[in-house]
Amino acid sequence: MVIVDKNKASDILIVAEGTYPYVKGGVSSWIHSLITGLSEFNFGVIFLGSREEEYGDIKYRLPENLTYLSANFIFSDKEKPPPKILNSDPEKIEKVRELHKWFRRSGEKQLPETWKKQKFYIKEVTEEEFLYSREAWDFIADSYFELAGDVPFIDYFWTVRNIHDPVWRVASVMENMPDTKIIHSPSTGYAGFLSAMAGREKGLPFILTEHGIYTRERKIDIVNADWIADRGFFFQKEVGEIDYLKKMWISFFRGIGAFCYDSANIIISLFEDARKLQIALGAPEEKTKVIPNGVKVKNFLEARKKHPQNPPPIIGLIGRVVPIKDIKTFIKAMRIVIDKMPKAEGWIVGPTDEDPDYYEECLKLVNALNLENRVKFLGFQDLREIFPKIGLTTLTSISEGMPLVVLESFAAGVPCVTTNVGSCKQLIYGGLNEEDIKIGKAGEICHVANPGELAEAYIKLLNNRKLWKQYQKAGISRVEKFYDYDMFLNNYRNLYRSFINGRNSI
Repeated sequence: MVIVDKNKASDILIVAEGTYPYVKGGVSSWIHSLITGLSEFNFGVIFLGSREEEYGDIKYRLPENLTYLSANFIFSDKEKPPPKILNSDPEKIEKVRELHKWFRRSGEKQLPETWKKQKFYIKEVTEEEFLYSREAWDFIADSYFELAGDVPFIDYFWTVRNIHDPVWRVASVMENMPDTKIIHSPSTGYAGFLSAMAGREKGLPFILTEHGIYTRERKIDIVNADWIADRGFFFQKEVGEIDYLKKMWISFFRGIGAFCYDSANIIISLFEDARKLQIALGAPEEKTKVIPNGVKVKNFLEARKKHPQNPPPIIGLIGRVVPIKDIKTFIKAMRIVIDKMPKAEGWIVGPTDEDPDYYEECLKLVNALNLENRVKFLGFQDLREIFPKIGLTTLTSISEGMPLVVLESFAAGVPCVTTNVGSCKQLIYGGLNEEDIKIGKAGEICHVANPGELAEAYIKLLNNRKLWKQYQKAGISRVEKFYDYDMFLNNYRNLYRSFINGRNSI
């Protein structure tokens, strides 16, 4: 579905999986910042989502230099070809069987050339043949008896179908891809798969920027998912063993990640530890580079001026209400805080509609812990209005990349308490270089899923004005010196130009 087409070739085409422009914050904010900040380039965006009904309206005012936008829903049944019974060539389906094996082995070798090309999915084995042919049925049945006889066939059948079918959808999205000079994906996954395939076939530079490590985040999602049936009997498995169907999903995303790393011209991470992890997962070291995020410090100067000298006893968790943010741990920590500081409040500032079931569970936990008037869900808010009213910003996530909200909080003069995930330790304790480390701490780092440790850190900082001021000063100094928005933009401006000037001049 094409939403914007100004009939202009884009300089940079961004493939956004589940983010911009339909979801606020995080990677979406990063994409919006790039497009609005680099107005000398024309941008296109291909949005890849799951199902249309899972997204609302566009959440951003689309910039003038956004010349193309399409929305594509790769798990939607509406987009599938109508069911029919058909016969295919057994040799064709044998190739699908080999593709399935490759994904199952987590991409231990390079993806064979056949499967790197769009024509395999469009012309050689069509989506109809994969979904409805007798030969495809036989392939799934044979694989089941060979590999997964201890799980119900119906679960295995739908898992194989649901894993592979979006690959055909992604290949079809490439059919109508607009002209561009660079393709840029903010993740591996399906967005990275499309970018890798298009980059190879169209001879385009492919820039990969990983905000988190997609493979690892999907593993966390899958292990905790209740939408993948876990049918194994407890006496059949070792403690901690992952169900076979979940292993299939994890292996699939590892395989896609390997293809993306192999295909990208440059692989960008937001901080050094993430770069090392990319290398450990197979990214060629010579392709890797770190480009930190940046924020518009000047946008938060007024909020900094408004902040009271004594920190208000309000702790703000700024983020989406989804499991990976571990909102429940924050709620439990607030129970401990309020027992010792009865006037304290916890504000959860972020959208609640992305995972309604999880939001409902959080509401029930608030109710069970008698926190109805002390823990509040405020939805999406203007952070420049929120920062002067809170004493601390917190993140209790189990996974992060480089959270912009920590930098924005520093710019507004608010120290942070976060879990030790992503780049949080580097941001709060300093770690870019010796000068950064000398600036000192700008908050506290806690272990994941430890409400007692988080509560202790909140209480210590809110009750020690001298320490709070020291952390405030360090945060302001760090964000102004190392994480300013203009530095971030210049890094990408120079990167884009280096690729474009090798092909065309702007």
